[in-house]
Amino acid sequence: MISSILTKAKLIHRSAIGTAQRVGQPGDLGPLPEWNLADLYASMEDPAYGRDTARAAADAQAFAGDYKGRLSDLAAGPGAGVALLEAITRYEALDDLLGRLVSYASLVYVGDTADPARAKFYGDAQERVTAISSDLLFFTLEINRIDDAVLEGAAAREPLHRYKPWLDDIRKERPFQLDDKLEQLFHEKSVTGRGAWNRLFDETITSLRFTVGPETLTLEPVLNLLQDTRPERREQAAKALGATLGENLRTFALITNTLAKDLEISNRWRGFSGVADSRHLGNRVEPEVVDALTSAVEGAYPRLSHRYYKLKARWFGRDQLDFWDRNAPLPHLPAITYPWSDAQGIVLEAYGAFSPKLSGIAKRFFDDRWIDAGLRPGKAPGAFAHPTVPSAHPYILLNYQGRARDVMTLAHELGHGVHQVLAAPRGALMAPTPLTLAETASVFGEMLTFKSMLGRAETPGARFGLLASKVEDMLNTVVRQIAFYTFERALHEERKVGELTAERIGELWMTVQRNSLGDGIRLGPGYEAFWAYIPHFVHSPFYVYAYAFGDCLVNSLYGVYQNAPDGFADRYLAMLSAGGTKHHAELLAPFGLDARNPGFWQIGLDLIDGMITELEASEVA
Repeated sequence: MISSILTKAKLIHRSAIGTAQRVGQPGDLGPLPEWNLADLYASMEDPAYGRDTARAAADAQAFAGDYKGRLSDLAAGPGAGVALLEAITRYEALDDLLGRLVSYASLVYVGDTADPARAKFYGDAQERVTAISSDLLFFTLEINRIDDAVLEGAAAREPLHRYKPWLDDIRKERPFQLDDKLEQLFHEKSVTGRGAWNRLFDETITSLRFTVGPETLTLEPVLNLLQDTRPERREQAAKALGATLGENLRTFALITNTLAKDLEISNRWRGFSGVADSRHLGNRVEPEVVDALTSAVEGAYPRLSHRYYKLKARWFGRDQLDFWDRNAPLPHLPAITYPWSDAQGIVLEAYGAFSPKLSGIAKRFFDDRWIDAGLRPGKAPGAFAHPTVPSAHPYILLNYQGRARDVMTLAHELGHGVHQVLAAPRGALMAPTPLTLAETASVFGEMLTFKSMLGRAETPGARFGLLASKVEDMLNTVVRQIAFYTFERALHEERKVGELTAERIGELWMTVQRNSLGDGIRLGPGYEAFWAYIPHFVHSPFYVYAYAFGDCLVNSLYGVYQNAPDGFADRYLAMLSAGGTKHHAELLAPFGLDARNPGFWQIGLDLIDGMITELEASEVA
């Protein structure tokens, strides 16, 4: 749907998971790739960009002239399937073209968000695409006004049957859609509303500078110092984060309050009863499934995060770890740097051992320069895979610094990228995958790579370090993300009553963090501001539980793979190739799994528990 076009520019930054890497020396890593965006457009001045923008505007106006106010009659008339197919095909082509325009602008922008020319180009592109797509808003609204029996009859037969999954998804939105004029108002004001506040957050975060000892750093290198081998540097980085974020909390609190109120207004007008229900609908997942996941993870806090961090504190010879040591490298274990070429080889080998087809698709990202991996001033922090549009290909952004977690992040984002390539033949309307399932391929790619690296470990110490690192990643992906989700829910519920002060937001944050991390972590002054840098809360409210959903789902999938590998890869690739055409229950059925079963989540949580038990039994640390 057209509402999805602008979300292509709202990139999910993996740094918010809570992992961080040490700043590596560029000479240690070899040459790092910078992506080639010419497959979209040659430059911001490319005449093709202007021509495509003008063509999109003309085609959208012509589309509205041909179909607005006529869909019900078309659906009821002779040859309804053919007529509706023609309309949907034209609509899909426009979706792809507009997606290409805004995808290019967003990728250019994240390459250097401090560049005023790029910021203007991106802002202008958002405004233009929003204005053009206003002419298309009527389409899905009118589809939902077609009589059920008429639409279902047309979609049950060829030639329209191909689009039945998309039409079914459109139908799910019907109870929450407004009349045409209100939908257009919401859509057009998004540029000066939510979109503007998103951009303010991005540009504020990019402009922040943190004083760490004699250095003045941007956000990403400071987060990376939380993984530094030197305790004093970790402490300096954490205190610098707390100080600078604290100095800017009024801005971040204003952004957060405004966006929470914006969502509350939208939810109220549309008729959503729960603060996160619109996200659940977008994810095509039942609220009770998310509630079951949340309850299972929160119930597992004592045996997972509480237990692990007490264990880690003991390895450091302490009763508690300071919060800046939560992701600290383990003592007495050598730090290993992975040059870029090694990381590429490790991931491709792991993918290839599972499926040559998977590895072959992943290799294209390296060969065709679809990856941007180096650190540059102004470049967006974190990591993401941007799907762009099916007529092009995905791009991956990393901030690669050579540690094992960086290799895992590469495997994670390549999983997204491969998923997006496999789903692309479904077309612009059905290739996008709900966020809960979008994390499946990424986390599975991580698991393949982790198992491969674990098998290559040459010493007990190396194995121990990899295992501990994986446990920490899984805690960051499952426990931490559910804690984030709980924090968001509490914040949005309170925002219904009135604005929250920065201090109150910090109190909610600290309460949830204490509950999730346990007594093994000491949360000192400064940590109450750490909520402010997490982009998920701004760009995609309630997105975060998708990480936990994906991790637990993949743990279950991997267990099936280990127990019965024959034919698994084919079923797995078929699942990824489905894109957004199937519900999670239908996708998991070939593997004998059902996320609606309360016991389903325990499978993934038990895997983490077993890894912690293995670490407890080891004397390496």
